[in-house]
Amino acid sequence: MGRRLPDSDVYRFTLALLFSIAAISCFMSYYSFSVSFKGSSDTLSLGSAESSDGNEEENGCCRGIEHLELWGDAVKWGSDFKLNSSKDCCEACKEMCKGDDAPCLCDSWVFCGDKEACGSRFGECWLKKQKDTLDPDRRDSGHMVMWTSGLIFGKGEGIVKLNTVYGAFHVKLLPDCAPHSVAYILELLSLNHCAGCQFYRAESRGNSWDPQGNHIEDASFGPPYALIQGIVEAQGTAFKDIPLEACPTIRRGSIAWVGSGPEFFISLANHNEWRKPYTVFGFVLPEDMEIVEKISQLPTIPDVWSNVKVSVLERPVSLRFIRSKKSP
Repeated sequence: MGRRLPDSDVYRFTLALLFSIAAISCFMSYYSFSVSFKGSSDTLSLGSAESSDGNEEENGCCRGIEHLELWGDAVKWGSDFKLNSSKDCCEACKEMCKGDDAPCLCDSWVFCGDKEACGSRFGECWLKKQKDTLDPDRRDSGHMVMWTSGLIFGKGEGIVKLNTVYGAFHVKLLPDCAPHSVAYILELLSLNHCAGCQFYRAESRGNSWDPQGNHIEDASFGPPYALIQGIVEAQGTAFKDIPLEACPTIRRGSIAWVGSGPEFFISLANHNEWRKPYTVFGFVLPEDMEIVEKISQLPTIPDVWSNVKVSVLERPVSLRFIRSKKSP
């Protein structure tokens, strides 16, 4: 049988209880965002309220894919150009792709960074030019390949179109931030179909974010959560989980994976409250966001995912990535 607490203990217990209730309430308001994405075992969450280390959108991403050798015309020979890291090699390629008007002189790089496997070729940085940046020339891949390779998309390059029955909008891909993700999207371009690819969830900005995506003071952070969500896994094709390629903060127009894919979302707002790093692999060009807004306004059915109210489209919207030559 339990012992009755003395008055002083009751007072301390009451304070502790009230504090716990307040803490749980705060936690639940943040937790609601983490469970508002459905369909991935690696559920998105806000994580810590502390800012993540650096914003790669500002600092500049420079990543490649290990055990991949891209071919192409050499614009700088690695036998005469050695650097300390794959990032340095990537940056060297970017330096040749800074002109606003002129085309990139370098759009791909190949680096040998495994001392044991590379031997005397360790540090070689080959800067190359592809005939088709949306269909790069892959010479070899696999664990026996000692090279790391990456793509660089300059101004007007690396833009694909996402087709829907409500219109097509243009997407700028970010291979230097999310190389594995972009490689998958480029694979989709080669398919004659994308059966099963669709948007199935749509939530407007509501009264929480303005048309520029900025959060309105004192407004809630949802629901609605200002996003449209879908899946890009073509039926009949095998999907391999995409590794986390932590990238920029979620901004209006950002396209990011839910977990490791193939589910993804497009943000209608600047979600500074979402602290966990996401794999952002592209963004919708600003002038095309009206189409994304149109989809977010389509009729929906209320549903509950992990105790969070969401809005599911009455009729899913089919989608497909195709080529585009549009300049930003």
